[in-house]
Amino acid sequence: MELEDPVFNALYMYTKALSVALGYRDLLTRLHSERVQGLSREIGVHCGLSNNELNALNIAASFHDIGKIGIPDHILLKPAQFDADEWETMKQHSEIGEKIMAATELQGSQQAALLIRHHHEHYDGRGYPDKLSGEQIPVCARIISIADSYDAMAVTRSYHHARTHPEIMAILHQEAGEKHDPELMDFFSQIIESSQYKATKV
Repeated sequence: MELEDPVFNALYMYTKALSVALGYRDLLTRLHSERVQGLSREIGVHCGLSNNELNALNIAASFHDIGKIGIPDHILLKPAQFDADEWETMKQHSEIGEKIMAATELQGSQQAALLIRHHHEHYDGRGYPDKLSGEQIPVCARIISIADSYDAMAVTRSYHHARTHPEIMAILHQEAGEKHDPELMDFFSQIIESSQYKATKV
């Protein structure tokens, strides 16, 4: 991937090592991140985001789960549902990811770090880590949230089976206005039908 903006392109080039490191730690998470990046970009382009927003979106989506590097193996790789304490630990990955990205101190990293921090906020204010709601949540973080949720349900993991595209869309539409931005869900519904990232399970 090469970004048009030289600032964000440099940031991406210098942070690629983070993606490689994540792949060695948890390959499934790295592959998920690559798909979320591609799907987020499709949504962002369809929404008419500016080049600056698209560049920040590309970086943040690519590294939205980089904070999982800081989650202990017995939780990160657990082949079952988390208990309450484990879930609280896993939720820290968005803040850890923010710190990792910001620590590069490269131009553009603060903007991307903020999106990483907020990609698990919910539209109704019940997400984490800051319980932001509605347009308090950066638009790019709201986009990553949809792409992240879609891909997570489309792929089989140790703790759940892959769902079909209609099943995933039914869940996402049900979550619109609660977890996800309803206007962005409308955009997403338009682009996913012809997207290469559409779930393949039938």
